[in-house]
Amino acid sequence: GTGAAPAFAAAAREAQPRDAAPGGSSASISRQYARWVAGLRYEDLPPEVVDRTRGLTLTALASALLGSDVPAARQAIRIVTEDEAGERAIEGDAGFYHAYAGNNRGDLTYSFTGDTRASLDALTAGLGETWLLLETLYRNYSTAGYNIAHVTVTAELCEEYGIRYEDVDRVEAVVNWLETQYPSPAFPTRREDMAPAAPGRTKYFAAYGVVRGSYPLLPGAPDPPEVLELMHRVTIIPSHEMTLFGPRITIFTKDGRSYTKQATGREFIWDFDEQARRMREVVPGLPIPAARFEELIATCRDLDRERLAHRLVELTLA
Repeated sequence: GTGAAPAFAAAAREAQPRDAAPGGSSASISRQYARWVAGLRYEDLPPEVVDRTRGLTLTALASALLGSDVPAARQAIRIVTEDEAGERAIEGDAGFYHAYAGNNRGDLTYSFTGDTRASLDALTAGLGETWLLLETLYRNYSTAGYNIAHVTVTAELCEEYGIRYEDVDRVEAVVNWLETQYPSPAFPTRREDMAPAAPGRTKYFAAYGVVRGSYPLLPGAPDPPEVLELMHRVTIIPSHEMTLFGPRITIFTKDGRSYTKQATGREFIWDFDEQARRMREVVPGLPIPAARFEELIATCRDLDRERLAHRLVELTLA
């Protein structure tokens, strides 16, 4: 929990020499990444990576602004600014790797491949030489990535056939089986296909797609009663043949008909301008004026023309 984080971070600092690293190297993994990033040039990156970086930068800053006033965010800011030196933010005893894997030694409790030992040295192997470019989906809705298509695809299906909430008898969603057992079938902590419908689960988001045709980007809005009712008439069906993030949605209407739409898994891959357009929905909830947010968009669009990144920080200040 965040309440123990300050003491944990302080203990970690006292236990670690500033320049020590797990493998005995004089430079920490965090410092190695920092050196590489500091020397990175735009011309070193493929154009599609630059465009996606612009969009992800805008999304990250907008998300930080939206959440900046909640108690957990204020605590995190205090930890970063007062309690954590940051020298070993990745591999340190109070670092990301420990928080994510449970330790910073490379020991894994579970593994998708059966290998329960990971090398920390592999984190920086081939840095700047070997590139693995993963497809990046924009996750604008505040939920797990596998839920976002249930909103959009269901909404598109309703729009295409003029389906209203009052017309719907039930909804079925055939999904990749991995998306029904989170975080993994090897050690699931929840089952989306078997668990009762509840806010925040897949059935809830599919119902939102029918009732509202979208999901609010701003927090705090009460759930429509229709959503809370319809989610109990949504069925999730796991399949070994469906692509990730690509459910097949079927809406059964009260007149005995059915309508189906198959997602591809690539519905949330678009360019910077489209992401900027969508992110403008959050402006009423931001602590900065709309004009300032437009400046932030323009600065992210022209990131390769900025000499230093501090301009982005300046634009987030109210």
